[in-house]
Amino acid sequence: MSRIAKYPVEVPKGVEVNITDSNIHVKGPLGELNQQLGGEVAIKLEDGKITFAVADDSRHAKEMSGTLRALVNNMVTGVSKGFERRLNLVGVGYRAQVQGDSLKLQLGFSHDIVHPLPKSVKAECPTQTEIVLKSFDKQAVGQVAAKVRGYRPPEPYKGKGVRYADERVIIKETKKK
Repeated sequence: MSRIAKYPVEVPKGVEVNITDSNIHVKGPLGELNQQLGGEVAIKLEDGKITFAVADDSRHAKEMSGTLRALVNNMVTGVSKGFERRLNLVGVGYRAQVQGDSLKLQLGFSHDIVHPLPKSVKAECPTQTEIVLKSFDKQAVGQVAAKVRGYRPPEPYKGKGVRYADERVIIKETKKK
């Protein structure tokens, strides 16, 4: 069995967990999330803790126990605390602003990029060169951040582009004569 799956997931107050044969539903103050279950992992809710056990002794079941535990932990954390991802725009004239349910980006192209946001993801721009994405769904926040970064990833010579706030870009040395 996975070492991660040995640790139970604590369910905080205000979070409801419903487990059926093929689905787990987590509801909290920030939102609701569902996850499909396979038959390989047995899940139990006891005393405010969710435990995971391997249903059969196959290698795939052992692998999926840790994966499912991580997914459920992210679901519980998301509906109780939420997740956020910060992006920085580095470059002359690079700007971002929130317009309703979309993100308008000026990244040095001849046109502005308007990126629509999913309903579960909220965006803020504290400054023109900073984007904060917030949601209760960790996968959705990461996907939107990756797509926004993909419009202009940091280039290795000057470091210009869209980067994560905690990302370090290694600058290459220029060609010598």
